[in-house]
Amino acid sequence: MKKNIIILFILIILVCSGFMFFKNKKPQMQFKTDVVKRGNLVETITASGTINPVTSISVGTQVSGSIKQIYVDFNSPVKRGQLLAQIDPSLFQAQVEQARANLYNARANYQKAQSVLFNDHKTYTRYKTLYEKNFIARSDVDLAETNYYTDKAQVESARAQIAQASAVLSNNEANLRYTRIISPVNGIVVSRNVDVGQTVAASFQTPTLFLVAQDLTKMQIDTNVAEADIGKVRVGQDVEYTIDGYPDMVFKGKVKQVRNAPTTVQNVVTYDVVINVDNEDYKLKPGMTANVSIITSKRNNVLLIPNVCLRFTPFSGNQDAPKFKHEGIWILKDEKPVRINVETGVSDGSFTEIVSGKISEGQQVITESLGSRPNKSADRPPMRMF
Repeated sequence: MKKNIIILFILIILVCSGFMFFKNKKPQMQFKTDVVKRGNLVETITASGTINPVTSISVGTQVSGSIKQIYVDFNSPVKRGQLLAQIDPSLFQAQVEQARANLYNARANYQKAQSVLFNDHKTYTRYKTLYEKNFIARSDVDLAETNYYTDKAQVESARAQIAQASAVLSNNEANLRYTRIISPVNGIVVSRNVDVGQTVAASFQTPTLFLVAQDLTKMQIDTNVAEADIGKVRVGQDVEYTIDGYPDMVFKGKVKQVRNAPTTVQNVVTYDVVINVDNEDYKLKPGMTANVSIITSKRNNVLLIPNVCLRFTPFSGNQDAPKFKHEGIWILKDEKPVRINVETGVSDGSFTEIVSGKISEGQQVITESLGSRPNKSADRPPMRMF
């Protein structure tokens, strides 16, 4: 009996010891790592924009009327001075004829006034001679003098009427010429906004009848770059862009202009960056959407680490992570995470350049925690920094 009690007591001690052993046993973290490698890095700014002709002219009309004829259509090549459309000129032709008749009438009135002036001048001269010989009264001379100067004023008035009628005729002739819609440049008709029989009204705003692109071999992309990235954009930087219509092709261009005028939409500020592109094969069409990558920096044969390494920390949610003054990454040393201070350079969104730090090519860096495994110690991850 006493022997059984001793055995039971020993068993109890063993069970308690095992329980305390496993209770104090804490898991050891496992980590996923990636290798530091050398390579080339390209830093880019992404944006989207619309392809437009470098120079496009909106051809409108300065007179109102109905479209009588249209001589071009979409994609028609045109020359400077070529007739594009004709507004019905009948009303304007009648106004020109009326204005010309008024001009003829004003000239006839001028000649008539000159004839009267010539006659009254002779009368005034004759009356002065007769008055000097006391053959007529002074009142007759005064009346002749008044008629003479009145006739001179009538001549000047007739001359002014000629000038006025001439101006009206010039204006009506100009309106008649404006019924002929002509191309101001050599180019291609991108859009036609009227049809035969349609009435156009030129009031406060000139209606656009045609849009003529001057040269479709030279195009530009108007992109909107966020204010956070605009400081890195410079004129002359290389650009790569893709278009949905040609998904397997990558096109190239260059930054032509960084415009200072901001655009604000829902409190988001962007700036227009103009990119020059060639279109010798006419694959690019006005209005296409381009997905643009502006190359702001290139690095060759530099140390690269995945960006996720810079975001990794071994401290769990219930641990207070210390604040570090320098950027750093974590490596495994004796199966424990150790932090190394580094200085980073440019990034392409996936990898980051390492400018300086105690790290070398081929070294393993921690990217994430995978879980835990049993460990004989329950040490907190050290905060050793190199």
